[in-house]
Amino acid sequence: MKTLIGTFCLAFIFLFPAYADAGYPIIVVAQDGSGDFTTIQEAVNSVRDFTPVRRIIHVKKGVYREKIDIPSWKSDITLRGDDPESTLIYYDDYAALRQMGTFRTYTLQVRGNRVVLENLTIENRAGRVGQAVALHIEGDCVIVRNCRLLGNQDTLFTGNENSRQYYERCYIEGTTDYIFGPATCWFDNCVLHSKSDSYITAASTPENHRYGYVFYRCTLTAPEEVTKVYLGRPWRAYAAVVFWKCRMGKHIRPEGWHNWRNPENEATARYAEYASEGEGANPESRVSWSLQLTPESALSYVPETVLGGEWFRKLF
Repeated sequence: MKTLIGTFCLAFIFLFPAYADAGYPIIVVAQDGSGDFTTIQEAVNSVRDFTPVRRIIHVKKGVYREKIDIPSWKSDITLRGDDPESTLIYYDDYAALRQMGTFRTYTLQVRGNRVVLENLTIENRAGRVGQAVALHIEGDCVIVRNCRLLGNQDTLFTGNENSRQYYERCYIEGTTDYIFGPATCWFDNCVLHSKSDSYITAASTPENHRYGYVFYRCTLTAPEEVTKVYLGRPWRAYAAVVFWKCRMGKHIRPEGWHNWRNPENEATARYAEYASEGEGANPESRVSWSLQLTPESALSYVPETVLGGEWFRKLF
């Protein structure tokens, strides 16, 4: 049954581009009152629970100050902006505010399955005040395509160890641990922009999950003043992260990875690279407990294996 469910979810990902506008109901959000709703949350709430038909929510250009939740009973929703430059969603909660903790600070939370986010900017504007999540995803089979995820510490939370998430052509920025969590994620052709000397990833991959984060053909950037960035540190002992054919700027530290001040993590963390490029690619200087994959071992780090389904390569 688990295999069948995984196949269905990935079949959805493959088929989505073909049927995105094929007669499915469209709900329009426009701040000037010309649409069906003026807020995104109202549009989400209007979708029938456990809808049997995909619903497309078209968010017209504008700046939306909203804290949005797509609950688990609101699956099969596409949230689509006009483009990420003109369709912006933001909020400004942070962990220390009223002692809310990290996991309630989101600007947009996705708990429904088979949700697609496209052409949006999702931002947490709290500033450099500690943990402040922009996008929080717990649903399974979630696609984030052509979006900008903006924040500082903890910008993107990939929650739920059984969640599978696919990111394509996204810009993700932050300071510390700005991509973190236990989900299995594939990042294709994304830009990871570090705003301070710190850490990009803080994966908490479960021990019994072979794959965690895979960054494929991504570009790692930073301002000139940022010069000491680690690829990641293990939030939990068995963190799994692979950078595959990524271009790394000179801000990436030669050693690459950090043990989070716990030498025991060196025996369990699963950190690897394959064919890194750029000034930050220093395979001979990486920590001894990380791996440089061979062409043969890299073959398992492809979308159809990481997310399941041999036909998944057709996305490319």
